[in-house]
Amino acid sequence: MKFVIDDACYAYDTIFGDFGEISALPGRSIDKAAVKEADVLIVRSRTKVNQALLEGSKVKFVGSTVAGLDHVDQNYLQDNGITFFSAQGCNSMAVAEFVISAIVNLADELNFDYTKKTLGIIGVGNVGSRLAAKAELMGIKTLLNDPPRQDSEDLLNFVDLDTALSADIVTFHTPLTFDGEHPSYQLLNEANFHNITNQTILFNAARGGVINENVWEKTQTKVNIIDCWENEPNINQNLQKDAYWATPHIAGHSVDAKFMGSFMVYEALCDFTGYKQDESIVNLIAPGILKVKKDNLKDTLNEIYDFKQDTVAIKNIGNFEDYRRNYPIRYEWHHFDSTTVLPIV
Repeated sequence: MKFVIDDACYAYDTIFGDFGEISALPGRSIDKAAVKEADVLIVRSRTKVNQALLEGSKVKFVGSTVAGLDHVDQNYLQDNGITFFSAQGCNSMAVAEFVISAIVNLADELNFDYTKKTLGIIGVGNVGSRLAAKAELMGIKTLLNDPPRQDSEDLLNFVDLDTALSADIVTFHTPLTFDGEHPSYQLLNEANFHNITNQTILFNAARGGVINENVWEKTQTKVNIIDCWENEPNINQNLQKDAYWATPHIAGHSVDAKFMGSFMVYEALCDFTGYKQDESIVNLIAPGILKVKKDNLKDTLNEIYDFKQDTVAIKNIGNFEDYRRNYPIRYEWHHFDSTTVLPIV
């Protein structure tokens, strides 16, 4: 088989090398000519997978090693008999750790007790559920909003959007959708931005476009933490300048998450082809026991990974894409033997 793979996919040569011939390219460079003779296409978020890319090609399987779906025209794939798999949930722990790290840092720097704050989580899927579990373990009251889940599961503890937006800390974890009963595009917009006050800590670690950035840059908040932007990599520099953390869409970029994205696609491809899995691949991430000897949670989390370095790295937004592609090694918390108890759930 012939593969075209985004060269940012984790350990693609080790994980997929036994299947056949691999052509690895930067995601933005994968074009119609590159995929014409390919049987399998494996991408991250920077390749638009649609008719313009695939028409006339031999591709029969598309795997996406990231959780987002807005870069893939699933209707086109289905209509043309192309099997599609997306690694939903692969980065959920990494994103939840990003949000908790920010809250712990802010609590220390702004001198507040996070157990006295409310956390509005908008989108309670893979990421939002993990974040809610960590927050509750830390004694933070959560206000959960997810209309699709509430409609299908009748969850009595969920709240409406205005209530979630009224929380002290508001964080978005929805996919980016434009249609259906509950589209998330500009979910926070001119009509409901009044819920956000000058005391709100506001996150976007979901997708660019979930929050109307034109309104956001004119709205005074207490703090903004922005990892996902409209028009990446040409991000809103007014929001970037004023953000506490302005990071280049890397909240989910832990080593564990990137491995899991590739591994989940590998499992799906084995099912598709009937190929017997190599049992050693599941153990590819093995850093051993990593020790952190700090006597408080903030210092512990920052020794594990300090997200401020990501903000500094893209002060020149020309570094946005290169930094994402060459992101520093960052392991998730469960790898660490820590003096301070970590909120691992």
